Amino acid sequence: MNMIKKIAAAVSAAILALSLAACSGTESGSGNSGSSENGNYRTVDEIKSEGKISIGVFSDKMPFGYVDNEGEYQGYDVYFARRIAQDLNVELELVPVEAASRVEFLQTGKVDIILANFTVTEERAKQVDFALPYMKVALGVVSPDSAVISSADELNGKTLIVVKGTTAETYFTENYPDVKLQKYDEYNEAYSALQDGRGDAFSTDNTEVLAWAMSNHGFTVGVESLGSVDAIAPAVTKGNEELLTWLNEEIKSLADEQFFHADYDATLASVYGDTVDKDNLVVEGGQM
Repeated sequence: MNMIKKIAAAVSAAILALSLAACSGTESGSGNSGSSENGNYRTVDEIKSEGKISIGVFSDKMPFGYVDNEGEYQGYDVYFARRIAQDLNVELELVPVEAASRVEFLQTGKVDIILANFTVTEERAKQVDFALPYMKVALGVVSPDSAVISSADELNGKTLIVVKGTTAETYFTENYPDVKLQKYDEYNEAYSALQDGRGDAFSTDNTEVLAWAMSNHGFTVGVESLGSVDAIAPAVTKGNEELLTWLNEEIKSLADEQFFHADYDATLASVYGDTVDKDNLVVEGGQM
């Protein structure tokens, strides 16, 4: 009986190890394990010494972070991630994250930076350190053409699809208690639920729902801007002041070449066309 218990324990440990490894599948590796000297983060010198930086991005949030038909990461956040690695002169390791796991991936040292459409909030700033912003955003609501939701009040008593760990979840929880929230872990799951009619509408960043509705006939963004206009910014592990300082200086210097306007032109212009004024979305030099 003792031998059976030992075998069972060993199997459980192996399964746990495999599960943890699977959470960090990337283009070129499986995430870093943090610095032995600094706990769960690495300094700029350590990143350069090891020759690799791990950056968390979405893999299913087009056009900001997604995997294309060739299996390559693309999007506005990914474009920025590649420039960070280039300027550090290190290899880039892109690590897919979900909205609800972004903080945890920093706190446990799975990534050095999060660039996953991360909206700056007071609550999140208690858990991670945000660098200067590179984009601004509000919330939006997309719904079927057959029953367009044109105001948040119209959602009272109805079912709204949200993704866990997003500002949309927080906003509607705090401000619209009569809205029934149907929560999903991944954006693909949320959009599938909307298409299948499992909810009356879906809310997330307005930049994303606008892009999605443009490529999915039968759906309309009836609420184009909801709540406050917020900043999207990179995040690092709490206390990693050296990497935070480097990122802030990088964002400031990139303004000289209008880098984020170029990023927009390369990754978003073909999606939005003339419907979005890029100056209302792009932030250069951290100036909102």
